[in-house]
Amino acid sequence: MQRYETIAGIRQALDSQRRTGKSMGFVPTMGALHSGHISLIEASKANNDLTVCSIFVNPTQFNNPDDLARYPHALEADCQLLEAAGCDLVFAPSVDEIYPSNPVLKLNFGDLETVLEGAFRPGHFNGVGIVVSKLFNIIQPDRAYFGQKDLQQVAVVKRLIRDLGFQMELVRMPIVREDDGLAMSSRNRNLSPAERREAPALYQALIKAQEILHNEGTIEAAKTAVESDLQKHPDFRLEYFEIANADTLQPVSQRLAPGATALCIAAHLGKTRLIDNLIL
Repeated sequence: MQRYETIAGIRQALDSQRRTGKSMGFVPTMGALHSGHISLIEASKANNDLTVCSIFVNPTQFNNPDDLARYPHALEADCQLLEAAGCDLVFAPSVDEIYPSNPVLKLNFGDLETVLEGAFRPGHFNGVGIVVSKLFNIIQPDRAYFGQKDLQQVAVVKRLIRDLGFQMELVRMPIVREDDGLAMSSRNRNLSPAERREAPALYQALIKAQEILHNEGTIEAAKTAVESDLQKHPDFRLEYFEIANADTLQPVSQRLAPGATALCIAAHLGKTRLIDNLIL
């Protein structure tokens, strides 16, 4: 596995491979890797000649400085995981390499900015859009792999690819969960042992809402059940629970066709913010 820290270095390496006609899959990450990330690597390896993974904690997408400071870093351990998974190239640049000057460009993703993560993390998707655009421009992959856990991010990247004309396929991969249902996340490392034991309540609340809707219950009944369930766990502070169109993330007043309705949730557990979703 080859590792690069400069844009010039990774471009030179990829250009030589591209001239031989090899297809490229790309997995952008912020590091602190887990089995969910490795599932993206495995999917890329199954469908491309080469797999590239980036590891970059992007400061412009953090609207909370404390969240950025607490984000875990484990570059050497991450590279060991990637090598064991068969990743071909790793791009791990510094902040100065990606941002030699502070970006002044502003991206607005329309109605995606007003709901869920967009409503609670102002400026977040501008930062995501800028760094993903930079990475796509540097790597120029045939396919890019993103996890469903960040469902709204997938919608943002889909819009970015469409509106800016990137010539690539976006592949959304299912959420990978721990045995107790907790969605795998780099931020799970910040949970205390007691918080980690309590964390699966978030997924259990989603399951409860899913059961209500499958049994022809109303959206309001599902929302009430989620709020009630999390109130039994005082360490949780619910930020939002919304039932939305799985593609546009706009709230819906009734269930849509199978696969088109998403249950989306965000909550704080202690100092750690967790998100999760289910698609009906």
